Amino acid sequence: MDFRRWPVVAASGFVFAAIVYVLAVLTKAGQTIENAALRGADQDNVSETDAAWTALGQITVYSLAAAVVVVALVGVLRKRWDLTIAAVGVIVAGQLVVQALKRFVLPRPGLVEVTGDYAHNSLPSGHTTIAITVLFAAIIVVPWKWRGVMLFFVLPWATAIGQYTLTAKWHRLSDTLAADGIALAVAALASWWLQRKGSLQPYTGPRRVGRVVLVVFWSLVAVATLALGGILWGFSLAQEGLDADEWVIYLGAGTFASAGSLLAALTFLACWRRVH
Repeated sequence: MDFRRWPVVAASGFVFAAIVYVLAVLTKAGQTIENAALRGADQDNVSETDAAWTALGQITVYSLAAAVVVVALVGVLRKRWDLTIAAVGVIVAGQLVVQALKRFVLPRPGLVEVTGDYAHNSLPSGHTTIAITVLFAAIIVVPWKWRGVMLFFVLPWATAIGQYTLTAKWHRLSDTLAADGIALAVAALASWWLQRKGSLQPYTGPRRVGRVVLVVFWSLVAVATLALGGILWGFSLAQEGLDADEWVIYLGAGTFASAGSLLAALTFLACWRRVH
C-alpha cells in the first residue's frame, strides 16, 4: 500500500489554514467581508440562533472528556492500543494546536473599524476543531464494518457545528475553515504514524452499498453547498463590492463553512478508504 498521501494531506491542511488566515485576517477586504457576515447573522431567524446556541452549548470540557473516553473505550475493546493512542491524540493535539495559535501566535491587526469582542483574534475555532477531530478519531478507531453507521450519526453533527459558530456569532468563517485544515493535518499525521508502525492493513472484503450511497450523498451536498456559496458571494460582491448585502454575505459564509467541514471529512475518509 502507498500511504504517501498522508504527509501530503497533512501539509495541504496546514497550508490551507495559513492561506485562509492571510486572506481573511491580514487583508482589509477579508476583514470587511467577514464582519459583514457577522452583522448579517443578526437577521437570522431566532429559532435558528437558539438552535445554534444550544448545539454549541453542549460542547463543554465535560462532553469533550466524555468523547475522549468513548473513543478510547472503543480502541481498548478492540485491543488496539495503537489506534487508541492515535485517535485520542488527534482530539487532544487538535485542541493544543488551535488554542496555542489562537491565544499566543496569530495576531488580528485592526485593519477595519470594529469594537468589542470582534476586535480579538478568534482563529482557529476551538468548537469546530472539537467536532471535526472527534469525527476523525472515530474514523480511526471504529472497525471498518461499522464506519458507515458511525458516519450516519457523527458526520451531520460535525458538519453542522462549523456553520452554527457563524449563526451564533461565536466565530467567523475563516475561523471554521482554518480549524478544518488544522484538524485534517493533525489527523493525517496521526494516520501516517500508524502506517509507519505497520498498524494499518488493506481491507479486501466486499463493499458496503449503504456506505457508498452515504458518501456519494454527502459528496454531492459538499459540491452543492460550495457552488451555492460561490454564487451568493460572487454575484453580490461583483455587483456591490465590499458594500454587498450583509444577509447574503452571511448566507454565503454559512454555506462555505458547511462545505469546508464536509470536504475535510470526505478527504480524510478517502484516505482511509478500505483501510483498517
